[in-house]
Amino acid sequence: MKLLLVEDDPTMQITLQRAFARRRIDVRVCGDGALALAQWRAVEPDVVALDLNLPNLDGLQVLAQARAAGLRTPVLLLTARGTVGDRIVGLNAGADDYLPKPFDLDELEARLRALRRRHQNADHDAPDGPQAVGQLRYEPESGAIYHRADVLELTPRELALLKALMVKPGHAVGKERLFELVFPGEADVQYEAVEVVVYRLRKKLAGTGATLMTLRGLGYLLRADA
Repeated sequence: MKLLLVEDDPTMQITLQRAFARRRIDVRVCGDGALALAQWRAVEPDVVALDLNLPNLDGLQVLAQARAAGLRTPVLLLTARGTVGDRIVGLNAGADDYLPKPFDLDELEARLRALRRRHQNADHDAPDGPQAVGQLRYEPESGAIYHRADVLELTPRELALLKALMVKPGHAVGKERLFELVFPGEADVQYEAVEVVVYRLRKKLAGTGATLMTLRGLGYLLRADA
């Protein structure tokens, strides 16, 4: 796996490079927000670990520019900002997941590998153009789902599940397949965890003109309201 680490702390850079080298992860480092986009294009990473507090250009600005430029690499935000509001802003800007500092190295590796697998699976299923169901619109190029003109506020797992349903509107997607996309590589999680994500997602879809339906024995499907 090729990782681009956008982090200005020299100690963090060296620590992660050495630790991940032993785990067969190729880490490329950029310590300046203003240079991050050019490095992102040059490295062509499998996943990006992006710190929010960067010199010259902060992490959210880097992320927004990357998504606007069509860079779809999955992004894990590294942040000391602990409020829910900061996390939502990051996810709305196009991040796929976040991890507060200080973090455990094993958890960081697990999240990075999960993002890579999820992205690879999503690419396999992705449509060629935008998909719409009710008032929802999925833009494969940016990876975002919109309710009318606004980005829908979703957790990474909710987003992964809704994307899987939007690329096959009106068709059932099996629980096993959804589990692979929403909980990639998480062997200690039970299949029933998908039902929890579905339950939370249904609440957020209220008023969007789209309904998430359960088809017993088949899975779930997304359809436009009549």
